[in-house]
Amino acid sequence: MSVNSESSRQLEFMEKVREHNKGRALKYCSVVFGCQMNEKDSEKLSGMLEKMGYERTESEAEADLIIYNTCTVRENADKRLYGRLGVAKQYKKDRPGLIICLCGCMMQEEHVVEKINTSYPYVDLIFGTHNIFKFSELLFTVLETGDRVIDIWEKTDEIVEDLPSRRKYPFKSGVNIMFGCDNFCSYCIVPYVRGRERSRKREDIINEIKSLASDGVVEVMLLGQNVNSYGKGLDEEISFARLLDEAANIDGIGRVRFMTSHPKDLSEELIDTIRDNPVIARHIHLPLQSGSDRLLSLMNRHYTKDDYLRLADALRTKIPDISITTDIITGFPTEEERDVEDTIDVIKKVRFDGAFTFEYSKRTGTKAASMEGQLPKETVQRYFDEVLKKVQDISKEQAKRFEGRIMEVLVEGINEKDPSMLTGRISQNNVVHFKNCGIPVGSFAKIMLDETMGFYYNGTVWGH
Repeated sequence: MSVNSESSRQLEFMEKVREHNKGRALKYCSVVFGCQMNEKDSEKLSGMLEKMGYERTESEAEADLIIYNTCTVRENADKRLYGRLGVAKQYKKDRPGLIICLCGCMMQEEHVVEKINTSYPYVDLIFGTHNIFKFSELLFTVLETGDRVIDIWEKTDEIVEDLPSRRKYPFKSGVNIMFGCDNFCSYCIVPYVRGRERSRKREDIINEIKSLASDGVVEVMLLGQNVNSYGKGLDEEISFARLLDEAANIDGIGRVRFMTSHPKDLSEELIDTIRDNPVIARHIHLPLQSGSDRLLSLMNRHYTKDDYLRLADALRTKIPDISITTDIITGFPTEEERDVEDTIDVIKKVRFDGAFTFEYSKRTGTKAASMEGQLPKETVQRYFDEVLKKVQDISKEQAKRFEGRIMEVLVEGINEKDPSMLTGRISQNNVVHFKNCGIPVGSFAKIMLDETMGFYYNGTVWGH
């Protein structure tokens, strides 16, 4: 069956669900855990639900259908889901017709599905990451039969285009350019739950961005587990740098972001492309994970501390105003104080503008989970505190370099704490708060960055 015929088939099931629910005003609540890839998947799920006649609500308590899109990268996300399911049990008692759906990365783990199957019998639909496009068909089966449906695929080569989507923001959008990961870092479950790398065709990506631009989108973020390896397996020979440049030259698009970038595949061509095209954001998220060569080898990261430092130096030299952010894991098996010192040395030399610092989370099925030298909680916490303090101190210092400059800001909304203020982001991804002078949300404005507040700026609209 062709991809186009599959999307047509799913649209037919959406119409069948709409017909099944005819005459009833039904609401859905979508709860998302995890990364931007999950956010994008949930936009598709929301688009399908609205095509099926459901209306969105932010309240699980008043929904007729709740869908939890799960993450399994860290243990905390697992615990949060089980907590939400515990509360949902009462919702189901109060409203027996409530449909509870689970999807996403956690559902690709066999032991998780077994646990839900036995301990949470009130869950109606379970599916994974590979068959999200079949959601309407699976939901129709639940509604028609009243039975629980579990449909987990181990893998797929299929990429189904042209399904409905409900964007979270009218002016910006994520765009998947590839799915899956081939890197198999020893601590990471993603390749097992998202599958091997599959790149979308260049023309499908470009056509999607053009369509978004015609619908008022001014900023897109190109998404993939490792965007630098985009193009593998395609008939057309194309690099990520070329795709990025083409996306940035589409009429109506004022800014292009991307994530995530793996250091082992970061090319000089990509650095030059960012430098030469002002539409491409002056921000790169480049996960370090550790500054210790010994741990990087155990993590299966395929680069050394010096390799990473050379990349950071090239980025800072060619693009002086670039913001470099990163991911760092503390407490990886066998980590010692000298390994932490190596990581802190990289933090000092690169001078990260921000970092997501995580305590190592043991994930069943990964190589690291069975390694000797698992560290006690108090040691992991001590390493985490050391690294976090250094990152925060340097990030605050880095923010000062833009103080007093006039920067282009994408206005993203009214400030949640003060309605007289607007909030937006500069190209480097820093947040700016400034007085609401009537500038439309979704437009670009010149803002003087008056004062850094550590992790954000207070600014003034230039010329007012």
